[in-house]
Amino acid sequence: MSGVARDQDVDIDLGQLVRAVWARRLRILTITLAGAGVAFAGAKIMAPQYRSETRILIEPRAPAFANTQQINDASAGPLMDELNIASQVQLLQSADLLKKVINDLKLYNLPEFDDAASGSAMSSILVKLHLKKNPLANPPEERVIDAFVERLQVYQVPGSRVIGINFTSKDPKLAAAIPNAMANVYLSTQSGAKLDSNSEATRWLEPEIEGLRQKVSEAEKKVAEYRTSHGLLQTNGTTTFPAQQLNDISAELTRVRGDKANAEARAQAVRNALSSGEAFDTLPDIMSSQAIQRLKGTESGLQSQISDLQTSLLNNHPRLKSLRAQLSDIRTQIHQETQKILASIENESKVADLRANELERQSDTAQANSARAGEDEVGLNALEREANAQRQLLETYLVRYREAASRADSNSSPADARIVSKAIEPVDPYFPKAVPIVVVAAVATLIMSAIVIMLSELFSGRALRPTDAAPETIEAEAVAEEKHVSQAAPTVAAAKKPVQPSMLAVVADEEDVIEDVKAAEEAPEDEDENEFSVASVADYLTGSRAPLAIAISPTGDNGSAATVSLTRMLADAGRRVILIDMTGSGYPTELMAEDQAALGVTDLLCGEAAFGDTIHGDRLSDAHLIPQGQSDVRRAMRGVDRLSLLLDALAAAYDLVVVECGSADVAGVSRLTRSRDIEIILSLPEVEETIFVALMTEFQAAGYERVVLMSGGEGAEQTLGRAA
Repeated sequence: MSGVARDQDVDIDLGQLVRAVWARRLRILTITLAGAGVAFAGAKIMAPQYRSETRILIEPRAPAFANTQQINDASAGPLMDELNIASQVQLLQSADLLKKVINDLKLYNLPEFDDAASGSAMSSILVKLHLKKNPLANPPEERVIDAFVERLQVYQVPGSRVIGINFTSKDPKLAAAIPNAMANVYLSTQSGAKLDSNSEATRWLEPEIEGLRQKVSEAEKKVAEYRTSHGLLQTNGTTTFPAQQLNDISAELTRVRGDKANAEARAQAVRNALSSGEAFDTLPDIMSSQAIQRLKGTESGLQSQISDLQTSLLNNHPRLKSLRAQLSDIRTQIHQETQKILASIENESKVADLRANELERQSDTAQANSARAGEDEVGLNALEREANAQRQLLETYLVRYREAASRADSNSSPADARIVSKAIEPVDPYFPKAVPIVVVAAVATLIMSAIVIMLSELFSGRALRPTDAAPETIEAEAVAEEKHVSQAAPTVAAAKKPVQPSMLAVVADEEDVIEDVKAAEEAPEDEDENEFSVASVADYLTGSRAPLAIAISPTGDNGSAATVSLTRMLADAGRRVILIDMTGSGYPTELMAEDQAALGVTDLLCGEAAFGDTIHGDRLSDAHLIPQGQSDVRRAMRGVDRLSLLLDALAAAYDLVVVECGSADVAGVSRLTRSRDIEIILSLPEVEETIFVALMTEFQAAGYERVVLMSGGEGAEQTLGRAA
């Protein structure tokens, strides 16, 4: 591969791939136009294919002569389910139906349905090479059916009981005629199946009905004979004679007993009146007697005369005596007549008693006869049930026979389906569609041409670039690490070197940089007026709301100490900030971490620590820290390109991510992030004009325009003083 060593990790340069495709755009366009032209020519050469469709609705249909009740019963029945519709689809594709259509339309005479008979040179070669089965090995009828099935499509319209019949042919008239013919044959077959079913039903019902008629006659004859032989004659259609006789006797006995009780009560009333001497002329039986009424009239007349004569005659007068004698005789007659009435009532009671005794005897006899008749009725009921069952079955068969006989005509049994859309002769061909074919061919040719060019770039190595860390960065970090090892402990004094800082938010050119630095060296040393101090840089970053800041410390640990001071100052100002220690000495880790052996960025890049395990809190502020780590720096730097993903994740969680790179150069910073829209902080506690100008010029040339100069100042001394 060009420019890439064998042992280097490489990455695909997408920009080079795009440039390679764009450089060959005319060639790609030519190939695309050629492919579109070939597709257009092929579409015009192909024989056009026409397609037409017939649709059938599957639904129960009643005969034309059916009454309203039958129509309602048919409509209330269950509709065909999915399995029934699928069965009808298979029926439309059955071999018998297809043969019927082929024979009716004489399709076996058309070359379109028997291409194997004419054959072709290519087909013959494939057959000889045993790459294709010889089509002539099949019978002509089977070849026609196979060709017919290839052009046929029968399907159920989703969510409905409609079946579509599609057919494709080179002849537009044939494309419309075949689906219509299939629909007609299908309806005729369904109607014929109903006629066959009705005919079979009538043929089977005729002998069954004759046999049932004989059985019904025999059963009814047995019932009549049994009823006569056992005396189970019916009186009112439901009750037998013994039962009716018992009911009549019971009713008469009840009436006679009532008459007896009434007579006894009347006689007792008369006796009571006679024995007590009370007036008995108020009793109903006495008052109803005409003799008593006549005697009572005579008694009343005599009593009236006696009362009239007593006013003018003496009590011993013969007239009065005669009248009194007549009155006494009348009363004697009344008493005698009352005795006769009492005797008559007593006779009625005796007659009722005798009648009741006779009826009780007859009731006992009737009960015995009724019990015997009940036992006989068990056999009679069995015979009647058998006769009724045979009669009901006969009536059912007669109804079914009449229905089946009425549907024996071809017009009386419509198929359970109807054509809802007939196929019409298509005007435009179904295939080929020139415009879609040309568009698809052009797009496919364009894509394939671009892919071929990209693959050639990849295989030649021009689209690959190395991903290993720059040797200068690794060497600088190794020197810094050795310098850190040679120092016994971190020196706070190194971070307190007095400097005259200056700050440039945006650098225009080298002359402006030099003038601003000189102005900063000549400015008063009052910390409140120093706009390049740590506090000023913190205010600047707070106002810019930058998500990422890369800190460069060309002078070593004293610059890293200023970066630590900046991070803590931002945290004290209420911003969520995290510092990543990418220095070779690990000096920020010594200043901020509680545990100097904590897991850090090198462990993360080497895959020896999880992301969450590398984030730690600052021991003197609310800032967070990702330490240098304990893994090998050189091995970790081989995966430094993965750090850009880490920075993106941290930028989404924190207000500001500060990366302290130590004495790094532009190449090292470029490997951290692809973006140029970041803050570059040059941490120079002691401003050296040559170093500062060189760095500013280098970063400006690399495309980094937001470069900030930061000196140590009083803020750094106070922050590090707390650490000391």
